Amino acid sequence: MRALGPSLGPLGVSNPLSDPVLTVYDSKGSAIATNDNWHDNNNAIDIQRRGFSPPNPLDSALVLHLPAGSYTAIVRGVNGATGNALVEVYDLD
Repeated sequence: MRALGPSLGPLGVSNPLSDPVLTVYDSKGSAIATNDNWHDNNNAIDIQRRGFSPPNPLDSALVLHLPAGSYTAIVRGVNGATGNALVEVYDLD
């Protein structure tokens, strides 16, 4: 999963979210993973190896191996910032 914000500005998206935080919740509403700044994530090497490195270090990304089920991904701005973001979800299997 990726949450892109600052990478969208050069593509012409107005008001891109300057520093997105991506959080994934399970069907019970419990947070199971979160990331702010993809390269600070402990699976950053896996993100790079799979070719999913976001263009901007302030974008967020996670590699998760989840059982079948319902999940919710929420993107928020650091310190309550607002703006436009893009959430991408990939099946890596």
